[in-house]
Amino acid sequence: MGEFDLIERYFKRPVRQAVLGVGDDCAILQPAPGTQLAISCDMLVEGRHFFPSVDPRTLGHKALAVNLSDLAACGARPLAFTLALALPRADDAWLAPFSQGLLALADAHGCELVGGDTTQGPLNICITVFGEVPVLDGRSQALLRSGAQAGDDLYVSGTLGDARLALEVLRGAVSVPAPVLDAARLRLESPAPRVALGLALRGIATAAIDVSDGLLGDLGHILQQSGVGATVDVDVAIKLIASRAYYSGAVGRFGTEPGRNQWLAWALAGGDDYELLFTAPASAREAVAAAARTSQTPVTRIGHIDPVRGLRLVDGQGQAVANTYTSFDHFA
Repeated sequence: MGEFDLIERYFKRPVRQAVLGVGDDCAILQPAPGTQLAISCDMLVEGRHFFPSVDPRTLGHKALAVNLSDLAACGARPLAFTLALALPRADDAWLAPFSQGLLALADAHGCELVGGDTTQGPLNICITVFGEVPVLDGRSQALLRSGAQAGDDLYVSGTLGDARLALEVLRGAVSVPAPVLDAARLRLESPAPRVALGLALRGIATAAIDVSDGLLGDLGHILQQSGVGATVDVDVAIKLIASRAYYSGAVGRFGTEPGRNQWLAWALAGGDDYELLFTAPASAREAVAAAARTSQTPVTRIGHIDPVRGLRLVDGQGQAVANTYTSFDHFA
């Protein structure tokens, strides 16, 4: 199977929103009047971002999901994406489920594949995604990292740390019961981009970012670009690890259970969560709750924004907790 046969068989589809899609030198998009384009790009490299043994269907899902998560953090509605794909060989058994997982998520979010490139080489997946945000009264409604204000509440969607738990189990560093691994691995390999929540937070959130490299590391980007500080309640954060409840429930405890410090490290700096971390004024708590209900996405208030720069961790009694946590860095 040649390159163009591969594209024709697995990735070429009629476009509905774009002016021109796969099959020409360029795709052509026409943003709706009164909107701006939001663009993001993410790369997944075998051995760095996923195991060689991963199910290609879930890999197709994740490859697009991590890009849609960036649009969600910007409050952008997905429009289209391009796919650059390097493959060791053109393998039907791999390409069929990969394209199915990729395009199923694309269809669920109305995001069209409009172009890209294929070549032979080590497995590498690079997606560029395009979204749109409205402009009202001359002001963009995009959610940025730079808008957090002193006194804002700090929220995170969903749960944290389960993806890191799965990674540690797959590396052989931790052993957990099969049901725990199954649930955690789903979070690692098939994250749910919080697009609906991002859209619902436009006009409410003052700043936002998706949690890809770890909560504290990504929060640091908001603090730096907004010129503020923050206080995070670690006792609230640790409760957001869904798998942890398994150990403290009726199922009982296991000798291999990670200790509190390990659970906390995964919640605060585990990475691969793809949840939304955002700020909003304290006066907007009802609006945030309504956005959570509308998007059917749970959110938790985990702290607040401070006027003094720096990141402070406290426990449930307000006592200081040492920050010894390091988030993911591709070159560290």
